[in-house]
This record gives sequence, structure tokens and C-alpha cells, in this order.
Amino acid sequence: MPIFPFLFLTATLLSGSAIAYFVGGATIVGFFSLDQTRYLAALPQRAMSQLDVFAFLAMPLFILTGELMNRGGVTEALIRFSLSMLGRFKGGMAHVNILTSVFFAGISGSATADAAALGNTLVPEMERQGYSRDYAAAITAASSIIGPIIPPSIILIFYGALLNTSVVALFAAGVVPGLLLAAVLMAVNAFMAHRYDHPGGKGSEIPPFWGSLVQALPALSLPVIILSGILFGVMTPAEAAGVASLAALAVGMFYGRLTLRDVQEALSRTVMLSGAVFIILVAVATFGYLTSVEQLPRKLAEMIGDVGLDATGYMIVLNLIFLAAGMVMDVKAAVALLGPLLIPPAIALGVDPVHMGILIGFNLTVGLLTPPLGGVLLILSTVVDIGYWRLVRACLPFLVVELILLGVLIYVPAISLTLPRYLGLIN
Repeated sequence: MPIFPFLFLTATLLSGSAIAYFVGGATIVGFFSLDQTRYLAALPQRAMSQLDVFAFLAMPLFILTGELMNRGGVTEALIRFSLSMLGRFKGGMAHVNILTSVFFAGISGSATADAAALGNTLVPEMERQGYSRDYAAAITAASSIIGPIIPPSIILIFYGALLNTSVVALFAAGVVPGLLLAAVLMAVNAFMAHRYDHPGGKGSEIPPFWGSLVQALPALSLPVIILSGILFGVMTPAEAAGVASLAALAVGMFYGRLTLRDVQEALSRTVMLSGAVFIILVAVATFGYLTSVEQLPRKLAEMIGDVGLDATGYMIVLNLIFLAAGMVMDVKAAVALLGPLLIPPAIALGVDPVHMGILIGFNLTVGLLTPPLGGVLLILSTVVDIGYWRLVRACLPFLVVELILLGVLIYVPAISLTLPRYLGLIN
């Protein structure tokens, strides 16, 4: 009976098993309960064909780039450069926090990696300057989700490979929304700084601009290499990721902070994270095979037509689903599991797949900032040693404006699509 996969899924979820095991196991049970076991003979070939996508090659290389940069002393150089530009403003150190997240976004593409790195460095420094720990942790959490929006983004690589959408176009589409998110957060921080008299402004100790720029140039070169190489067609995302990982190694050696042991640890963690991701992809490919056998996308599209949802109505429902998924699921698993099932009906209703990819990425990353299981909140509450719900309360103003911005992105597709259209990446 069809209820058996759901019972198996519930049992494995409650047992604390990894997502790959409960998704894959429940899908196999589904084949048996739906009397579709004759299709299992083709499952290995089907699953491996889902992984044989050139875009996936970029993912482990971008993970390696982020690992090398986090260990190579880049954080201090970027913070000092950001402080030289923004330290003279009220609430300047919080502005620095946001700008550093923008720089990191062009390197790692991971919200959780940025939150962990900046939580260890910026939050103690903000406390030393007179910010409350609550506010310092909250602004770090809110700005860290810029990472998966501004390219390179592992979420967008996932989406592009699974939904057969140009990763280059997705990268171009993420630039303006990511910068707009940073601008909105800076506006909120400026309001908070004047209302609660945060540190900064006249009399603040500010590093010299040109000296800090020279020190930060090697780190700043990485986003330029990645973005210009991809957006102007010089390199594919995979080639850009390879060049970026070599450049990250060179930058770490330039700063004198990257040891052989650091490189070994970065490689080891990259292998571990990549393996975990590809196991999830195999499980999700198994689930996708079952949905195609049962023709679930077609049935879902028919159900949408019967209910009478137009493109806007379905988009709102879809965004709520992905926002909820981001609260409790790994973002890559959420894209892989829900994307192939729920997004084709939206495209059939006329939604641009590139625009849809940006919305999905934004949704899932906002979910990382949302209880009950927001991943960024969990990481920062541990790194910064602050109560989880205390951090949730401090993040609420930033979460509200990010949800408002999400609504704007839904109703104004041009924000996402203008740049890729200008570059000739989409029609």
C-alpha cells in the first residue's frame, strides 16, 4: 500500500538517520508497495545518469576553494579592507560584517561556511567595540545568507544541473538580488545604529584605505576571477572553480597562513562533503525515477489546473513550501528532492526557470535563518555561545525585511533577469 513508504520515512526520520538513507529507503519501499519492482533493474543506470552532469564537477572544486580561503587568513584581510571603507559610519562594524559577507559570497557560496567563519572573528570584535552579543550574532546570521545568492552558489549549481537550466545564466541572475539583499541589510543596520546608539562614526579607529586594499587585493581577486571568467564566457563554471581553487591556494600561501596540514584538512573535508552530497543525489535520483514511473509531475500539473491556480498563486504556494523546507532540511537536499517534482508545473505556467532558480535559492537560505531548525541559527548559537531562541529574537527584524525582499523578487522578475538578458544568456 502507498502508506508504507510514508511509515518507513517517518520511522527513519525519528531514528535520526541521514537524509540519503531515509529518502532512498522510503523510495525503494515505494517501488514495492506500488507494485513497480520491474523498474528496479534499470535503477542503477538511471541513478548514475543523473550524476553524469558536467555542472556537478564545479561543486567539489568550489567547496575546496571555500575551505582553503577559510584556512588561509583571508578573513582578516577582507575585514580590514571593509573597515577602511565603512568604519567611519555609525554602526560601521556591522556594515563591515555585511560587506565581508558579500566578499565571502563570491568565494565560498555557502551560508553555513560564512556564518561559522565570520562568527569566530567578527562577533568577538563587535563585542569588543561595544555591540551586544545578540546584535552581533544576529547581523552575522542575516548577512551570511548572501553567500548562496551571489555566485558562485552551490545551490544554483544543483538547481541548474537538476532542472537543465544554464548555470551561467543563474549565476548572472543572482548578482543583483544578492547585492540588493546586502543594501537592504545595511539600511536596516543604519536605522538600528542610530536608534540604539551603536558604536562607530567620528573618532573611530579606521585602517588606511590604500594599505588595506593592497593587503586585500589577493583575496579580492578571487571573486573577479570566478565571476568574470564565467559571465563573459572565458571559462565554464567547472573551469572557473578549478582556477579559483588554485588561486585560493596561492592566496593562502601569500598570506603565510596556509600550512601543508591546512591543505590536507581542506582536501579531506572537501572529499567528505562532496561524498555526502553525491550520496544524497543518488537517493534523490532514485526518488525522481519513482515519480517519473508514477507520472507525479503530470498529475500535480493536472491538480493545479483543477484547483484553478494561476502562475502567481502557484508561485506563492511553491515559495511557502521551499521556505518551510529550508527550515528543516539541508538546502541541497531540498533542491534535489523537491525541485524536479514541483518546479516543472511552474515552468509550464510560464515562470522563467532562471527566475525560479533565484527564488528557490533565496527561499531556502532564508529558511536557514528561520526556526525551528534554521541551520545558520544552530551554527551561530554554538560558535558564539548564545541561546538559540535568544538569537532567534535578535534576528527577527532582519528576517522580516528579507521576507519582504523575497516578495518583491517574486513580483518583479526583472530584478533577477535583467543582467542575464543584457549578457545574452537568456531571451
